[in-house]
Amino acid sequence: MEVAIVKYNAGNIRSVVNALERLAVAPTLTDDPQQLANADCVIFPGQGEARTAMEYLRQHGLDRAICRLKQPVLGICIGQQLLCRHSEEGDTDCLGVIPVDVHRFRPTRHEDKVPAMGWNAIDPKPCELLKGIHKGDYVYFVHSYYVPLCDWTTATADYILPFSACLRKDNFYTCQFHPEKSGRVGERILDNFLALARNAKYK
Repeated sequence: MEVAIVKYNAGNIRSVVNALERLAVAPTLTDDPQQLANADCVIFPGQGEARTAMEYLRQHGLDRAICRLKQPVLGICIGQQLLCRHSEEGDTDCLGVIPVDVHRFRPTRHEDKVPAMGWNAIDPKPCELLKGIHKGDYVYFVHSYYVPLCDWTTATADYILPFSACLRKDNFYTCQFHPEKSGRVGERILDNFLALARNAKYK
């Protein structure tokens, strides 16, 4: 099975490679639109800044390529945010796959720190990506921006306010948290995603 990881100017991609290798998968790290199109599934991970990330994607034709993908796609952290319509970070127009906007956390109490960093519990809805994941399971977040609750929310978390921890629209699945850093829970989510790629309906 061919697993492609989108290569662009974002950090933390290597940790996703390592997590997949622990699951006996050797992914391809690429910014070639054709390689992405040919893969059985695509992972769009990373940490970074929305405007510079979108500039890279547009310069390399990856914006159009990602939107056209028909196989399972998993957006992680900024990958989730870039799949949305617009981000307050740099007043950036994003890919628009999921028609919802990304907002910055605004602290309401002294103890509210931005970025939100650390372990937090999620509350999943029924979703193939989240099979075997339960309310109260903890995953690892690092983010200053969030996607509000919306029609495509498949898991929620709460920091300052409730927000979308996971989204799903058609073949696009996302996690605001880092499954590759979330222990057994994150490993189960990555394994569930790989199972999606083996599902004949995506072929």
